[in-house]
Amino acid sequence: MSEEVRKWPRPVAWLLVLLPLWLFASGAGAVWYFLHAEKRQELRGEQRFARAVSREMMADDLRKLVELIGERHASSETAARNLSRAAAMIEGLLGPGNTGYKVRRGRGPGEWPLLHVTLAGDQPAAPAVWVVSSYDSRPGSPGAEANATGLAATLAAAQALAGASFPASIHFVLIPHANDRDSPVLETAARLRDLIRDSGEPRALLHVEAMGAGRQLWLSSRDTAAAPLALAHELGVVRGMEDVCLSDDADTASVLFEMGLPAVRVATRAQVAPDEADNALPDAALVAASTGRLIELIRRCAARP
Repeated sequence: MSEEVRKWPRPVAWLLVLLPLWLFASGAGAVWYFLHAEKRQELRGEQRFARAVSREMMADDLRKLVELIGERHASSETAARNLSRAAAMIEGLLGPGNTGYKVRRGRGPGEWPLLHVTLAGDQPAAPAVWVVSSYDSRPGSPGAEANATGLAATLAAAQALAGASFPASIHFVLIPHANDRDSPVLETAARLRDLIRDSGEPRALLHVEAMGAGRQLWLSSRDTAAAPLALAHELGVVRGMEDVCLSDDADTASVLFEMGLPAVRVATRAQVAPDEADNALPDAALVAASTGRLIELIRRCAARP
């Protein structure tokens, strides 16, 4: 006697075929979305941690750099430890527990890293804006203007812009060697150049220092066609390099220009003179005011078509 073959109704049969396919496709789509969303979140950072610039916040950062940490360079054991403390301070202020950026530690020429955070733009292929400052000082000085004010202003700009959105990406890079002439300044600049060029030709490159002498920005560059120079109206003035470099052509913006980058020095005064004490705690209100103008300059650079 032949066994009767049981047949499933046609809708049930289709369901048995399509359900595994749907589960596979939806699972693959969920994985793709998660990975790409995670990548976008990594680049954008935690926007909810954005902080407005305030005199109180600026005073606290400047006091830590000038009075609590002090000299920051590789020329003595104590100052070398302080340079590491400054790097740790930067990572703490910008990292996940505070502002929410992922802080990348680029390899420097010595034991101190290039610290790098990114605010991803809406057009990833567009040329990026780079904002650079150093976290060291000269030997024999706590480095108030060279470069606690520039560092504090750059950190505050990164914090204030953490929740913003622009067409171009903005990269903030803090470098360990710029003010101590016995440190590997040129090697550090070369590492920075390579980091920038790995991302393509920059839209703008701002090197920030000496932000405590007034509210008005001084912009200067050996590249007279550098884009930020045309964006300084109502924020500051364009000054010739002979006005800001004194007799020394070794400022970081000039070094980067010689390496083929359109670097612009952003400050509120000329370079600190070799015989200048540079040890007085800066006026936090002035630095906060000049930082506000720096932030607007960065906004203009990142929004420029």
